[in-house]
Amino acid sequence: MNEKGFTLLEMLLVLVVISVLLLLIIPSVVTQKQTVNAKGCSALMKSAEAQVQAYQLNNDNKLPTIADLVTGKYITTGTCPDGKVMQVKDDGTVEANDPSKPAS
Repeated sequence: MNEKGFTLLEMLLVLVVISVLLLLIIPSVVTQKQTVNAKGCSALMKSAEAQVQAYQLNNDNKLPTIADLVTGKYITTGTCPDGKVMQVKDDGTVEANDPSKPAS
């Protein structure tokens, strides 16, 4: 018999190889996602600081809150991709705090 196709052993071997590759790749993807979220928050805070300055130029140097920036459409959200909530400090810089932890 000269039938074309895969044997059961060949199929099992392919499944084992794919499983091992997935086991090696998945932890790396999870770690990379956390890194991207942290860097995304940093970039969003820098952008929000620039928008604080723009708000101050338009509103007689008044220091805005994050809610003022969102309602004025200077920024689209007051939270980072990792869930931290941004707030404007007295010096005009922006920081992000984890809402589940008390502020220090």
